[in-house]
Amino acid sequence: MSVRVVTALSLFLATIMIPFLVPATGVAGSIIIAGNGPELPTIERLARVFEKGNPGNVVEIQWEQDSDPIELVKSGKAHLAVTGQTAPDLIAIPIAWDGIAVVVDSTNPVKEVTAQQVADIFAGKVKRWSALGGPDTTIQLIDRPQYQHIRHRFLEALGIVGDIPKSAKVVRSDQTAISTVAGTLTAVTYASLGVALEAVRYGVNVSLLAIDRVEAAKETVRDGRYKLRRPVLLLSRKEPNPVAEAFAAFALSKDGQAIVDEIFISYRP
Repeated sequence: MSVRVVTALSLFLATIMIPFLVPATGVAGSIIIAGNGPELPTIERLARVFEKGNPGNVVEIQWEQDSDPIELVKSGKAHLAVTGQTAPDLIAIPIAWDGIAVVVDSTNPVKEVTAQQVADIFAGKVKRWSALGGPDTTIQLIDRPQYQHIRHRFLEALGIVGDIPKSAKVVRSDQTAISTVAGTLTAVTYASLGVALEAVRYGVNVSLLAIDRVEAAKETVRDGRYKLRRPVLLLSRKEPNPVAEAFAAFALSKDGQAIVDEIFISYRP
């Protein structure tokens, strides 16, 4: 599915109640922000508030789950990429942290694992839940698409790049991955912590596994105790772009970080 969103001053009435004041930058123009992950609602909200505080600026958001935002920036088709990994020749600006939750059905008796066990599960070395104290059933892996940066960071953090079995089912969005696991005792997936916590809050029948005796929570991601975490980065080309620079500065401002912290973990305290 492809999502293409243009937020502009025509959205003023929809944002009139936003309690943020954005200092005008004195620049005007348009930028394109590309991404493919769970950050879309946050980037949309940042863009609306940024535009409201900076008349004459337009932020276009291109969000395609099978796209490669980094390549779009490198090729000049986008000005900013929202991703979790750095890239040669691009400037990386961190604006948030996000945990990577390991998600199982709520009826699964396994509630805690080690990072090594997670690696062994997704590398296909541990094939049955009984090896972890669960039921004697085969583990069903729910993987994510190749270009999604949550996948890259998850595999990198666990040291299993290239090791996930080809038999694993690939699901595009966090929401679909979580709903696939809910009600399926044998399944396990990984997803953005913010999306996973929201699912639990709204009563979806899933549990988030503790890793190395550390609960998956905003607080443990913020202080670094929960090791499966990823940065949310804005990547840009080295050539100056005043509007892109102003947007990144707003994302890191007090008001911008308050928006970020609604779903993710603010990069600045």
